[in-house]
Amino acid sequence: MQHEITESSNLLDSAGRLVQCGWARQPLLTYNPENLAFYRLRALQFLRLKEWDYYAVFTPRYFVAMAVANLGYADNVFAYLLDFEQPWMHEESLLIPLARGVSLPHDSQLGDVHFDNGTVHMEFRVEDGGRRLVINWPNFHTGAGLTADIQLRLPPRHESVVMATPIGERRFYYNRKLNCLPASGWLRYAGQTYSLDPTQCLGGLDWGRGVWEYRSFWNWASASAYLPDGRSLGLNLGEGFGDLTAASENAFILDGCVHKLDQVPFVYNPSDYMQPWCFVSSDGALDLTFTPFYERVARSNVLIISSEVHQMFGHYSGRLRTAGGEQIEVRDLLGFAEEHHARW
Repeated sequence: MQHEITESSNLLDSAGRLVQCGWARQPLLTYNPENLAFYRLRALQFLRLKEWDYYAVFTPRYFVAMAVANLGYADNVFAYLLDFEQPWMHEESLLIPLARGVSLPHDSQLGDVHFDNGTVHMEFRVEDGGRRLVINWPNFHTGAGLTADIQLRLPPRHESVVMATPIGERRFYYNRKLNCLPASGWLRYAGQTYSLDPTQCLGGLDWGRGVWEYRSFWNWASASAYLPDGRSLGLNLGEGFGDLTAASENAFILDGCVHKLDQVPFVYNPSDYMQPWCFVSSDGALDLTFTPFYERVARSNVLIISSEVHQMFGHYSGRLRTAGGEQIEVRDLLGFAEEHHARW
């Protein structure tokens, strides 16, 4: 269990299979989708390919998320804003069938993402050892408008959770989760500007590339926050898709260092998501209770694409144990946990 990838290679061999399966602290595998080989007509491979860059930023008052995705037979662009003080949330999404206007880079460390349809503008840039997120959505929430210019700093040697997961014989998921990137800049909603203080605000990236089954399901939990002693603490837990024999994506990230976890079941009530969720790792290094205070529900059903997400925002409390034996008490750590069903 928990095979760590430590050597560089291509992601896929000439037959379209993963060269290495497991997890890594850095993106060591070269994404090469030109080797996809699950259809005889290779020209059709792109129709099943799913690629996205999803950024999320935690601030004391707001949670803001934005994403650009290529779903093969459609492009998807969305953003949502949650105000913790209310609490209140609004979300806008664009689904563009048969579009090929979104180009996503093959390397999570290089390349920019741009989307502009004349009304909505979104771009993610890699610059100066970090990321810059720019959004201008004038009609967001019936004209209230959402604009932002946010810089995420990626400290040197900051570790991430990188997964190469097989899904059946020739499908796969290649994913990088970056937590706890200090965030600065500003966001503006309904004419009010909110400044981001990097000593209080942290962002993260979910960079995904892969070929999934048409009907898919997953759970994901994440957090990025500061501990009372000033250290940053990130959380990444997931299950529900692919063959996790080689490794799970479960880990916590303390001051930029990944502490790998074994299996972590998601224990929750799918008939009442507002009840507490429980997370206990099989290796005893994590024991957390997640208490939701807000539920984001996102549903879509367009032609052959459908999705239903229950993303719960709340607080984690409990304990963690590092690889070196340090015990960390966690109290009211802000984060989210979700259930996602998709046909895509």
